[in-house]
Amino acid sequence: MQESRRDLYVTGLVNARALETQAIELLSRQVERVQSYPEVEEALRRHLTESERQRERLDELLNRLGTSHSGVKDFITGMMGNMAAMAHVPMQDEILKNALSNYAFEHFEIASYKSLLTLADLAGDAGAPPVLQESLREEERMAQWCADNLDPLVRKFARLKEEGAKAGI
Repeated sequence: MQESRRDLYVTGLVNARALETQAIELLSRQVERVQSYPEVEEALRRHLTESERQRERLDELLNRLGTSHSGVKDFITGMMGNMAAMAHVPMQDEILKNALSNYAFEHFEIASYKSLLTLADLAGDAGAPPVLQESLREEERMAQWCADNLDPLVRKFARLKEEGAKAGI
């Protein structure tokens, strides 16, 4: 059975919504454990709030199209976010693992929003681009923050390790 452009677009929105659920879980777990890095905590909290708003925007787009998110996808991706965050906990360089993962995850989200813009165009949803572009800009800002702060973060981690301080988180 051939899917229509609208169906592909709706699937993309549902998937992006599940991705934001994963991001929310991932960020929530990281914020709980980042005591030695207040600058990281601040950025994560800010982006957590943005991710919650992004998920709400996706819900609005889905509602406007007469559909809703997938509880199953949200559950699975939320669980994956929790598992990904917890996988780094036993690592002595947890903060570095999180920083690298966040950098990659932000770029995945950027690609997701860019593809949604194309799907919205193909499906003829002229009202979606401003909403999707707002989320895209937020993801690009966070990706840039991750890029700009990777070097200082690694340096701080190394300094804390040398000083015998708690460096991992």
